[in-house]
Amino acid sequence: MITKLIEEFVVHLRAQRYSEKSIKTYRSHLCYFLNLFYEYEPENLTSKQLEDFIIWLIEKKKIGESYQKAIIGVITKFYKELLQKDIDLKHLYPQKKEIKLPNFLMREEVKKLLEVTENLKHRTILTTIYSCGLHLREVLNVRLTDIKIKEKIILIKEIRYKKERTITLSDKLLNLLKEYKIIYRPAIYLFEGQNGEKYSERSVQQIFQNSLEKTGITSIATVCTLRHSYAIHLLENGIDIKTIQELLGHRNITTTKIYLQIMDTFKEKVRSPLDLL
Repeated sequence: MITKLIEEFVVHLRAQRYSEKSIKTYRSHLCYFLNLFYEYEPENLTSKQLEDFIIWLIEKKKIGESYQKAIIGVITKFYKELLQKDIDLKHLYPQKKEIKLPNFLMREEVKKLLEVTENLKHRTILTTIYSCGLHLREVLNVRLTDIKIKEKIILIKEIRYKKERTITLSDKLLNLLKEYKIIYRPAIYLFEGQNGEKYSERSVQQIFQNSLEKTGITSIATVCTLRHSYAIHLLENGIDIKTIQELLGHRNITTTKIYLQIMDTFKEKVRSPLDLL
């Protein structure tokens, strides 16, 4: 009986042109569900039993949010399309978490942060992160061959997605990089540790915190705050959101649009000049 129901469900999915990968996942979830309730006819299961099943998975099996969404979706689809029975399990979907807006520094604060970073290597690392809007791991993965001085660009390789993006180097950063390379003479990576290996993330984080402390800035900030500040400052300069998405390497523009929310929040706090008269 169970096998027949599962195969009928698979036929429906194929008719709806689901990918084989999706069908395999749906089949696995449905098989798990039906086998747990093998003593019951699926159409006779009550909403309370289905609800208890989902809660059991969450509390006892410690399933993640993605699995929770998937199993609810499969059960709902199974009942609707095979048993012609509408069941409402929407209240069991994970609630959307409130989006926490990232912190950023004002232009004057970034300037002060870089100025108090006296060590040339340290200042060059922080300046590169801010000037190019890089993740910490990205700046530490930059090789000398990724810097194209004549073209004034830097190639950022996104290993995860096997892609690369191009970012224009500012004249200020170019001059700083030239000075840095003359003094430190890196061999492979742009920023190297004492033995020629990649500079460590922990060291950069400590550099940032030391400089932040020197500035007296009380805002909560990390190395990643420089990347967020880069995006906000581009928006303030009138750069369109699509361009910023490409510069940051976001796959989904929704991720980039969070900076628009920050701008809206910031604008709400701006007082009218009339109030200052």
